[in-house]
Amino acid sequence: MLLRGRRGVHWLFAAFSLEVALWWGSQSLFGLFQATIWARATAVLTVLLPQFAVHLFQSIVPLDSDAERPSTLTKFATAVGIPVLVLELSPYHETPFALGLTYFYVFGLIAAALVSLALRGRKSPSRAVRDRVNFLVAVGAAATTFTLADFLSFLGVYLPPIGAVLSIVFLFVLAESLARPRLADLYEMAGRLLVATALAFALAGIFYVFVTYIGRFNTMYLNAVLAAIVFLVLFEPLQNEVETRMHQFFFRERYDLETSIDELKRRLSHVLEIDEMAETVLAGLESSHRVTSCAIYLRDQDGNGFDMIGSVGDEPVMRLETLSVRPLLDRLQATVSLSLEEIAREQKDSPLLTVASATLGPHKNSVLLAVKGDEGEIVGVICIADERMRDAFTPEEIALLETVASQIGVAIANSRIYSRMKERDRLAALGAMAAGLAHEVKNPLGAIKGAAQLLEESEEGASAPGASDSREFVGIILEEVDRLNRVVASFLDYARPHAGNPIPLDINAAVRRTMQILTSQKAESLEFRMELTEPLPRAKIDAEQFRQVLINVIQNGAQAMDGRGRITVSTARRTRRRPWPSRQESERPAVSERSLTNEVEMVEVSVRDTGPGISQKVLKHIFVPFFTTKEQGTGLGLAISQSIVQNAGGIIDVQTQAGAGTTFTILLPAATDTLRTPLGTPTPTNLLTSS
Repeated sequence: MLLRGRRGVHWLFAAFSLEVALWWGSQSLFGLFQATIWARATAVLTVLLPQFAVHLFQSIVPLDSDAERPSTLTKFATAVGIPVLVLELSPYHETPFALGLTYFYVFGLIAAALVSLALRGRKSPSRAVRDRVNFLVAVGAAATTFTLADFLSFLGVYLPPIGAVLSIVFLFVLAESLARPRLADLYEMAGRLLVATALAFALAGIFYVFVTYIGRFNTMYLNAVLAAIVFLVLFEPLQNEVETRMHQFFFRERYDLETSIDELKRRLSHVLEIDEMAETVLAGLESSHRVTSCAIYLRDQDGNGFDMIGSVGDEPVMRLETLSVRPLLDRLQATVSLSLEEIAREQKDSPLLTVASATLGPHKNSVLLAVKGDEGEIVGVICIADERMRDAFTPEEIALLETVASQIGVAIANSRIYSRMKERDRLAALGAMAAGLAHEVKNPLGAIKGAAQLLEESEEGASAPGASDSREFVGIILEEVDRLNRVVASFLDYARPHAGNPIPLDINAAVRRTMQILTSQKAESLEFRMELTEPLPRAKIDAEQFRQVLINVIQNGAQAMDGRGRITVSTARRTRRRPWPSRQESERPAVSERSLTNEVEMVEVSVRDTGPGISQKVLKHIFVPFFTTKEQGTGLGLAISQSIVQNAGGIIDVQTQAGAGTTFTILLPAATDTLRTPLGTPTPTNLLTSS
């Protein structure tokens, strides 16, 4: 103990343990030599034993008042100890009165010291200290009780010296708890120690029964074999039962948390939806009665931030921006978990606390857990707090919570795979249905249109009254047939998408060509601008399909502005982290060294308008097939655009702000094995500008 530290509590423990050793040693020497000097030494050591115990137990959990004056119990122990010591050194030390007084003096003071230790532990604001003190008091009470039984030998009652064994156990646990700042670090060690002690007594009891009641001394070897067989048969169930009971009794909160987390992980293994996963985690943590506040954040597709998907307790921050919480993410990337309360206790001026206070709101003192994806990147963050106490979660309990975060990462990966499977099945069903739809709808449409055209030709030569109305009705029929034909064609394009002819496409050239086509058709009050980055990597995508996507997005913006406003098309180079490989990369038999990293070079095409923006209600369904806000729209333009971009291994996203316009962003993987866009005459940003 002195090698571990030289504080007052270490010196007191060294003195107490030495006192216990000398006390048992003097009794052994008296039993061997029956000398009076060893009897007197035992008596003196007996009187000093509770004095060391009182001072040691008082120093384990010092109070503020202890630094000013000795406690009442310490002064009382000193006042009582002096006359008892005088009595033991007097000729009357063997009288029944002296023995009884010494008996009650020793165990009365030790019991008072344990009670005082328990009361001091309850006053501590730290749950870890309270747990440590409760455990020490329980083990100390057991050791004191059985040692009390050993003292009955002074009254002529002889029992097996179990107190000696438990005293050694108590000293060992006391030493470890003083050497470690938190008793929770001893959870496994203490549990195994108690289980081993209980099993040792069980083995001794079995052996005692066989030797005493079944066989005699000359058959002791056979008795030992029989006892060993019985013990080996009972060992595993007895060990499990004793270990469970010990943990339930001494570590009730930890046991309940372990049980809740085991049940939570079992439920998470069957979850395939993100929303269901969040509900399951929150319900499981809440049922443990150890969490008063929790928030779960998942990273968005662009990696610019983390959106809150579920919470309990205090109202959390709805979104965490990646740049704002970057220091916390860097620490979580290396450590998986981060206790902000522990950092505040050890480093009050830590920059992490400043970041947490500015970004996490009510969870600034919580425990942060990192949810990692398949490639080790952080895809989510969990904030867990218990405001009822300080040091709410011990390191071992945080390690248990880390297993939950790991299970959540698996659940997220499974949900993404499940979503892609559902999308693939849906498209397969739509493709099968589209074949029948083409046969059942397009053929009648052709017949209807042909008949309507014949009626139109016949009505052109008629001059009877009402002929103009008939021609108008025929025109409506032809117009609606053409519109229905476009709907069917668009549906077929969406249900049975094809990759086209993907080539390393010069994106800037494709944008210029598309803008030239649209410029000839635009209204006079509509302004087009281009902001193109040179040089720009090529992207592997079918040229016609890319033009179709760009036209769909630009026309949507123009229609949203009623033909009045400005549309800006820009290109840029981007580097993006992806949580899973793209479809193109997953189908390649061999990938380049760069594609094996998280950083992937992308080509970005942005279409920004100055329209009124998109409401949140509409934004949720903007890529859903057949969802439209236009009277003549099919609701398939953006759905087809999304399908084309995703088939090329890219992403299409939209950001909008009420009154400030909408920006559609298309990210396409760069074809890094091709030549880049050659440098030429820079294109002015307002090349196609007109007012």
